[in-house]
Amino acid sequence: MEPRSGCAINAAVEALGDRWSLIVLRDVIFGNRRHFRELLTLNDEGIASNILSSRLKALVAGGLLTHEDAGRGRRGTYSLTEAGIETVPVMAALGTWGLAHRPTSHELGVRAKLLEEGGPELWNDLMDELRELHLGVPRPDPGRPRASDLLRAAYERAVAEKEEAPEPSPRVRGR
Repeated sequence: MEPRSGCAINAAVEALGDRWSLIVLRDVIFGNRRHFRELLTLNDEGIASNILSSRLKALVAGGLLTHEDAGRGRRGTYSLTEAGIETVPVMAALGTWGLAHRPTSHELGVRAKLLEEGGPELWNDLMDELRELHLGVPRPDPGRPRASDLLRAAYERAVAEKEEAPEPSPRVRGR
């Protein structure tokens, strides 16, 4: 598809600019959801199957994902390309903006907060890990802690804290 202009921001918006494409990439990057059914059923935002199908096709056509067809009756696998992996800083920036300017829940915002605090070092660690998982490129420093483990542990702690917190008492009107 020919871009509307030669503007770099326009080119990025044309590839990533619809909300469902970003959500699908988020779920592949941070949730390791690599099959259609996982992307459909484990999605917090409730994406419809026809929308998911069209976004996956667009992400493959746009060079952000690849799709390995496993054959009839078997699950095909989606993998990030290098271009898809390099959206990690974009996701981090979107998360930082969302935390600052939109209401978010603690447990779902904890990943964005960690990415903001970890900055480019954490982003690079995560991208190295994604290259290993999706492209088969070994991490340069396999002894370093996995960024995904750090992000997952923070999310799990936030969920546990929410479950342990007492229910807020109802407010009494008129006082």
